[in-house]
Amino acid sequence: MRRSARQLSPLTQWCLIVLGITACYFAVGQIGIQWAIVRAQISPLWPAAGVALAVPMLLGPRFWPGIALGALLTNVTFGPSPLVVLVISAGNTLGPLLGYASMRRCGFRTRLARLPDVVLLVVIGAIGGTAVSALIGTGALVAGGGLAPTEFWPTALVWWTGDAMGVLTITPLLLLAQRFRPPTRIPLSRWAEATALGVCVLGSSFLAGTNPPKTFIVFPVLVWAALRFRQAGALLCSLCVCTFMIFGAARGVGPYGDYELAARMLLLQTFDATIGLTALVLSTVVLERDRATAEITDAWHHITEMVDLIAPRQSMRSAMTTRRKSDEAAD
Repeated sequence: MRRSARQLSPLTQWCLIVLGITACYFAVGQIGIQWAIVRAQISPLWPAAGVALAVPMLLGPRFWPGIALGALLTNVTFGPSPLVVLVISAGNTLGPLLGYASMRRCGFRTRLARLPDVVLLVVIGAIGGTAVSALIGTGALVAGGGLAPTEFWPTALVWWTGDAMGVLTITPLLLLAQRFRPPTRIPLSRWAEATALGVCVLGSSFLAGTNPPKTFIVFPVLVWAALRFRQAGALLCSLCVCTFMIFGAARGVGPYGDYELAARMLLLQTFDATIGLTALVLSTVVLERDRATAEITDAWHHITEMVDLIAPRQSMRSAMTTRRKSDEAAD
């Protein structure tokens, strides 16, 4: 009786998880707002979109109210009216849910251990679902008088690319976090390599954001991270690089700071998408290689064990055959 009294009811558990999702969405939404370049509300990197897509993947679609409440609390202070805020929040909720449903229908697996899963995450999650949120949100702002009709497409572009970058950089990290296990023993050389990689990432990110452009310098570092630290290392590096570039572009500095808003966002997000795709695809290919190598090694061990079992019997049979032939020859 006491044990059942201590246990939470399913409804209470659901409410607590929804509140946790709401708080998480609101927190990362406040981070994204710091880089906002349109109406102090629309950012070229919106990490809340990555959280919104990861919620149905990890917890299930029944926790969608947490996304809706988080989006509502994030947008309520920006207006321009309560109805517009409700429509924007509905779009922020509908886009990830549609993306999740489409990806699941296509056979998506949250472990991101296959290249087709990466393709689905990019094409459907980062491009398709975020477009729904961007079009609904921008349309609501125009209809509510918060934007001029001529600003629809530039604003929708920033909104869409910002949500897409949030999915590319945040969602894979959250999917990997579910199966993260802290290592027990890490050699000192491994710590030294990780420290060196971190220094190189920060240095290359800083150099990539200066004039004249040196954006090519980050790719060797990404290759290093993918080969040595797999998906987690590559994705963290890509997030660092993208954050540096977006921080500079939002303040009008760096290689893309002198362009108009639409051109700046197009160039910036093309570069950031290239960084994110390179990190995600390359690290997944390395993971597939590791899995194939492990399967080949296991198969080799099985074959070796079978040979070890068969060899004595074969030797005994050969000895008996030789003795029989000797006896026949003696007769």
